[in-house]
Amino acid sequence: MIENVYRTGAEDVIYLAACMVNGDEPDPERVAGMDLEQLYKTANRHLLTCIVGYALEAADVHDFAFIQAKSKAIRKIVLFDTERSAVLSELEKAGIWYMPLKGSVLKEYYPQIGMRQMSDNDILYDASREDLKIIMEGIGFTIEEKYGVGIHDHYFKPPVCNFEMHRKLFGPANDRRLLEYYQDVKARLLKDENNRYGYHFSPEDFYIYMIAHEYKHFYGAGTGLRSLLDTYVYLRRNSEILDWIYIKGELEKLGIADFESQNRNLALKLFGDKMFTADDEMLDYFISSGTYGKLEHRIWNKVDKFGGGIRGKGKYLLSRIFPPIESVEKAYPFFYRHKILLPFLIIFRIALGLTVRRRKLWSELRALAKRKVRDKEDAGH
Repeated sequence: MIENVYRTGAEDVIYLAACMVNGDEPDPERVAGMDLEQLYKTANRHLLTCIVGYALEAADVHDFAFIQAKSKAIRKIVLFDTERSAVLSELEKAGIWYMPLKGSVLKEYYPQIGMRQMSDNDILYDASREDLKIIMEGIGFTIEEKYGVGIHDHYFKPPVCNFEMHRKLFGPANDRRLLEYYQDVKARLLKDENNRYGYHFSPEDFYIYMIAHEYKHFYGAGTGLRSLLDTYVYLRRNSEILDWIYIKGELEKLGIADFESQNRNLALKLFGDKMFTADDEMLDYFISSGTYGKLEHRIWNKVDKFGGGIRGKGKYLLSRIFPPIESVEKAYPFFYRHKILLPFLIIFRIALGLTVRRRKLWSELRALAKRKVRDKEDAGH
């Protein structure tokens, strides 16, 4: 079971979000008994403050923190929509093919503006075009973090517009099957009818990608309740029109059919039937992860990937001292470009861990220590 601090408030968040996406009125008596401070902490951790704010208003509860969060979420969506239109307009002018991803599409399936909160805006584009940086800077964006490294670049425009411009959907650090399946992603896309260079997934392929993306995060550092809500909202709108034979066949190719089935059943149970199961291990994982995952989950998942047990922990520690080359490319591009200096990277990383990043180092070591306790508990069952 997860720590109570993560579970407290989660059932209320799920109930209120379910009411909103299903068009139900929240029970005033139930809402009156909720701890609003804890409710806000939990909703905020899962990026669900706006939809919970809508639900509270429907129950005639007007809490300042939720009113403010709802207002900010709506304002952010409006700004995102404005800037995305500007970006896509420039891509059209430049003749660069593109496809909006994830939240910018999913938000349209929610009943009201802002309910599907977004931390950034993702767009896939023609990676062969090297003039995107000039185009983005020309409309007021600045490049964030490391340019040209990994599968996407981060652009920012004040006050809140974070854009991730994707060259690919998955990279070498992700599951090999996902990387290979989406290697030639454009071949899977359909042309938009109302523009010259825009593309989109079919409803089936959008769902497959949505699950693949969630799988990546689930077995990375974890992902939160918003992902489950996205699944429910998408299925509520499209389930009857989807070609499930095709979907299941493609999920089998990706090796994520079991994950999709468990994920779908959990989403439908929570938000469709409003059944909160106290001893559901998968639900515990979603609740404790939050929107951006949890360091412990990232470490434990990597230990499992290395075989688990003492050997898995040893391999994990070695991977932290001697990082794989794809991680070097993303995190330390200087050393990647000058591979003759790679031996000095080891010394550099150890020095960073003992000085600037010592808090993170100790957090990782504590997480490994907790994993030892968990292994012993598992062995006793």
